[in-house]
Amino acid sequence: MNAVGAVLRESFAPLLDLVYPPRCPLCGAAIGAQSGLCGECWGELRIPGSPACAQCQRPFEANSVASGAICAPCLADPPQHDGIAAGTLYGDGSRKLVLAFKHGRRIALAPMLARLIAARLPALEGEWLVVPVPLHRWRLWSRGYNQAALLAQQIAKLTGQNLLVDGLVRRKRTPKLGGLGRKARARTLSGALAVEPRRAAMLKGSQVILVDDVLTSGATSDACVRTLKRAGASKVIVACFARVLEEADGVVPEYETPGA
Repeated sequence: MNAVGAVLRESFAPLLDLVYPPRCPLCGAAIGAQSGLCGECWGELRIPGSPACAQCQRPFEANSVASGAICAPCLADPPQHDGIAAGTLYGDGSRKLVLAFKHGRRIALAPMLARLIAARLPALEGEWLVVPVPLHRWRLWSRGYNQAALLAQQIAKLTGQNLLVDGLVRRKRTPKLGGLGRKARARTLSGALAVEPRRAAMLKGSQVILVDDVLTSGATSDACVRTLKRAGASKVIVACFARVLEEADGVVPEYETPGA
């Protein structure tokens, strides 16, 4: 059925392009295909490169860094995750995409954002579960969709791994973490996340790709990783579209526009 769907999409693509000429979803400039950005908007994206921290893949500013080097934040507080795969570093271009996708209801951006994330994933050996960071039911109701779940769905397709959309649940609604320090973030998230009891057996001994749209301080993803590993997950990789590099004082920078 998937093959038939692909053939149909390819067959009708010229007609679709004729009726709806391809446009860049950010600036509206004409582009060559229905998915993607124009060259100028692509140029605004900051793609993580090497050299990078061996534990969290945080890019180093210096080029002459020994292989296997660990960044200062990981040395000070060793992470519980098993790596971070970020499609982009948070900047003007990724910010526009995140706001359009998360708050502008441009859910058709999910496949493109997921491709950028998947390109940063390491080689996946064995079977993995793709698990999104959950939303509280009231926020899901008000927004209408979980952006992390849409990305997770696409990443599962791209990698051929199994999607577990309800592996984690958010038991209490939490405020935004922007502007909070490390201890305040931990207090806010205490008891907020849990494994869905019906999925506990699937998660035990599993390898997990934890998916979110934006990684800021890592407080939410850290809470998810701890929850998954307490449930018996053997390995957890954090995958996100945009990574905000945390400020040195440990305060989460604001990344959403007012009223977003």
